[in-house]
Amino acid sequence: MSLSAALPTAGPSPSPSPSETTTGSVPTFQDAQESATNAASWVEQNWSTWLAIGLQILLIVVIAGVLRVAVRRAITKLIDRMNRTAQAVDGTALGGLLVNVERRRQRSQAIGSVLRSVASFLILGTAALMILGTFEINLAPLLASAGVAGVAIGFGARNLVTDFLSGVFMILEDQYGVGDTIDAGVASGEVIEVGLRVTKLRGDHGEIWYVRNGEVKRIGNLSQGWATAGVDVTVRASEDLDRVRATLDEVAEQMTKAEPWNELLWGPIEVLGLDSVLLDSMVVRVTAKTMPGKALTVERELRWRIKRAFDAADIRIVGGATAAIEEDEAPDPTASVAAPSVYANAASPQHQAASPLTQTPPPAK
Repeated sequence: MSLSAALPTAGPSPSPSPSETTTGSVPTFQDAQESATNAASWVEQNWSTWLAIGLQILLIVVIAGVLRVAVRRAITKLIDRMNRTAQAVDGTALGGLLVNVERRRQRSQAIGSVLRSVASFLILGTAALMILGTFEINLAPLLASAGVAGVAIGFGARNLVTDFLSGVFMILEDQYGVGDTIDAGVASGEVIEVGLRVTKLRGDHGEIWYVRNGEVKRIGNLSQGWATAGVDVTVRASEDLDRVRATLDEVAEQMTKAEPWNELLWGPIEVLGLDSVLLDSMVVRVTAKTMPGKALTVERELRWRIKRAFDAADIRIVGGATAAIEEDEAPDPTASVAAPSVYANAASPQHQAASPLTQTPPPAK
């Protein structure tokens, strides 16, 4: 067998078909040109829609920003006007005592912060929803999910929400402020800081109480208006009431004119009369209207002056309404008894001399 018969006849190879060329891994220039043409036509068809959406978003953002700035400035001006109104009250005699600068500042800051936060949340939240609406996104599922999430968070953090709302209303209603002495039920003391969630109190012994605003059910403010100083004087039931009253009136008159008590006292010291009468004692009630928070100081000074005046007037103060009065020393019961007679002693000469003579019987015969 020859070699020419075993090998096939060599000839020109066939050219690739157009389909094989287009499906190859290396694109041709014609393919790139076709893709660019399609992209340009798609952009040309949709650029107006994109431009409209972009302008709407830009307009929403600009309006929201301008409205937020305007509202925040209006709130700031409102707070400043409130401060100026409070400063005008400082010029009066009573206003300077009742208005505390730190209290007014913290209250204004808290109110302004709450109002600005609420305004920003509403404006920015509405703008975000409007921007999502421009993309033709269905907001119903989103709002429904947000509502369910809000309810779940509200149930989980109901104490936090209660504290926050209670703090907002306490500040808006000006129930108390920095420098006030209050009784909040769970704790009492001087207010050193008022927050939207927690109020800080300084106790009588220096301790600091953190009271959640939602736990406060009632508040007794001891620093608003005026306070009452009351002193109960217990004397013996045998004392002369006219002399006791005259001594108390003299003490009241002297203390009312003395410095600095004439500024702390907002009214005359009054002797109300007998508060109670017992068999061995009686209680006389003395009261005075004082500056807020100064009642205890006035009571201490009033007791001091009453004690000194009663000592000078020889009026005796007993320990309490039911205290027993020390009676005079009882006489010795044996002092009125005469000494025993010498005649009672059988061995005494007087007894023997007074005893009858006994006859001696005669001797027996």
